[in-house]
Amino acid sequence: MPPSRSLRLSTALLTGALLLGGLASAPAAADVPAATAATTAVRVNQVGYLPDGPKRATVVTTATQALSWQLRNASDTLVASGSTVPRGADTPSGQTVQVADFSSYRSTGSGYVLSVDGSSSAPFDIRADLYDTLRSDSMAFFHHQRSGIAIDASLVGSAHARPAGHLGVAPNQGDTSVPCQATVCDYTQDVRGGWYDAGDHGKYVVNGGISTWLVVNSFERAKRAGRDAALGDSTLRVPERGNAVPDVLDEARWELDFLMRMQVPEGRPYAGMAFHKVHDAAWTGMPLRPDQDAQPRELHRPSTAATLNLAAAAAQCARVFRPYDSTYADRCLSAARRAWTAAQANPALYASASDSTGGGAYEDSRVTDEFYWAAAELYATTGESAYRDAVTSSSWHTSADAFSPYGFGWADTAALGRLVLATVPNGLPASDLARIRSSVTAAADGYLSRMAAQGYAVPVPADGYFWGSNGEVANDAIVMAVAGELTGDGRYRAGALETMDYLLGRNALGMSYVTGHGERSSQNQHHRFWAHQLDASLPHPPAGSLAGGPDSALQDPVAQEKLTGCAPAACYVDDIGSYSTNEVAVNWNAPLAWLAAYAAERTSTGGEPPTAACVVTYTVNNVWNTGFTATVTVKNSGPTAVDGWLLAWAYPGGQRVTSAWNATVTQLGTTVSARDAGWNRTIAPGGTANFGVQGTHTGSNPSPTAFTLNGSACA
Repeated sequence: MPPSRSLRLSTALLTGALLLGGLASAPAAADVPAATAATTAVRVNQVGYLPDGPKRATVVTTATQALSWQLRNASDTLVASGSTVPRGADTPSGQTVQVADFSSYRSTGSGYVLSVDGSSSAPFDIRADLYDTLRSDSMAFFHHQRSGIAIDASLVGSAHARPAGHLGVAPNQGDTSVPCQATVCDYTQDVRGGWYDAGDHGKYVVNGGISTWLVVNSFERAKRAGRDAALGDSTLRVPERGNAVPDVLDEARWELDFLMRMQVPEGRPYAGMAFHKVHDAAWTGMPLRPDQDAQPRELHRPSTAATLNLAAAAAQCARVFRPYDSTYADRCLSAARRAWTAAQANPALYASASDSTGGGAYEDSRVTDEFYWAAAELYATTGESAYRDAVTSSSWHTSADAFSPYGFGWADTAALGRLVLATVPNGLPASDLARIRSSVTAAADGYLSRMAAQGYAVPVPADGYFWGSNGEVANDAIVMAVAGELTGDGRYRAGALETMDYLLGRNALGMSYVTGHGERSSQNQHHRFWAHQLDASLPHPPAGSLAGGPDSALQDPVAQEKLTGCAPAACYVDDIGSYSTNEVAVNWNAPLAWLAAYAAERTSTGGEPPTAACVVTYTVNNVWNTGFTATVTVKNSGPTAVDGWLLAWAYPGGQRVTSAWNATVTQLGTTVSARDAGWNRTIAPGGTANFGVQGTHTGSNPSPTAFTLNGSACA
């Protein structure tokens, strides 16, 4: 299989870290549920289900015949019933299971319980706003992980508040003036800020790059769908709220600034490259707050992989930030271009697998996929032929392996290039776009097939329970969600939502891997500060933190002690010492946040843009041999004002929009979506809004005949 997340600690290193923290080994605390602890046989999403989404539960049973199931509400009233479907042996979990499907029940409420054969599930809700809290909690994880800024009690509560870490204030020795490792460089660099990568105090460009990309991509996807308001300004608990910039982008900027600080300055060897990582000279002891870390910090040699992560994330920044801060967008694009040029000049500067003292190696000796991803982002942002040529000449552009059976990840990024090209308007030939989009849906079909063959509907293969498997599950869900966007096929949305069921309790252990979400959730994840298990004065992780998940390789002493003989999907223990199954990391919370934002969007009840009666006039103003301009007038013919609008239509002649004014216009295939520009979001009864488009045609330029405004058909 492709490389999973690098081993972050060896057995000896962890033992040393625990000794530094005053413990010879992790304690067997009373509040640590063993992986094999007894739990209900009826495994559900412990948070609940969406009214219009799939609703399935897995039942652990030796029975071979179908069993009756009953769904009762909080008043113990029977509201639905049916029969399970026997599935037999489920290889990843090592269990014999049946599946109960109650998707046809669409009423809402709290405190539902599903009972099968004398066993009852944990209580759960069915409601449209089910994921609103998880959307904000999973994004808040990144604020908690910020380096170089005080985490204020007014935003996170007193338990999780802490002073700024690594600002060069004693006992810290960085990160405002960090020297390189011996022989790497003879100067210091200001690399403050950014996110702590995981449970330690290291900051890694290759993991920061993909994590930032996912956070920004979540916003970009929501904006394409006209549902980005929930990710907008003043929606998160961040200090930048109220600055007219979406809070999700504010959070991403904290890491983007760090990534750009990691770029080698002009006039230095490897100028334009990115240092691979910065962390303590030796593994940091546990428990330890970041501001109390007295270890020297070191910059590690630049790498091609890190440089291309910077190029990709900064190019994406230039595109997505431009409507909110054009100066910052220009800065991002400049950094991306410099990084791309430097990577081309140094295409094989690999991080060493042995560079794992004090931090993970994040080694990667195959970077053609990073070149493809970075080229795709630069091309999507600039449209320039040099980047297009880099895309089309890459072996990954036509490879059948861009979407791995094990999902994408920090070491496998070709899929990110495909997702960019499939969703961001670009000038690739129609045949190229069709093939790229087909590759997305083919990958999603593979995940759906795997889910259908398993008792717990998990998109990963039986041998896919490796370090960070929960991140792999969430990444697969993103591919399914994008396939749904491209096709409109509801199967893909259902598949993405069912992966959330797995993460939140419908799994081999019957527990939620997300802190604070679900009746029985992880609470002792591996972390230096969120270390209540080691020091009762310290907090548990904040709500919304995703544990790495089952790892069948048992790569830490606690896992080896407690999980020997486990089935792959059950190789997890909620113990702070089990870093291989229970650590947190930005590259796992990023896809969780993406997925939570997607799942929180309303599709049929509550939260849709306001419907409206409307009349649309489409007027072609000018036509030439390959192009045209047109004006679109939207009239509100209803009795109430329209506050925020999204107009959609399809071009019957395959025309392509190349620019627009007075509206934000995107195009996917023949379908065009035009969203208000903010200043013209309100259309009074009887009033109109006007915008214009310029586009290309291939000899035929028929006008569209059907329009929808906020989902309602217009005259």
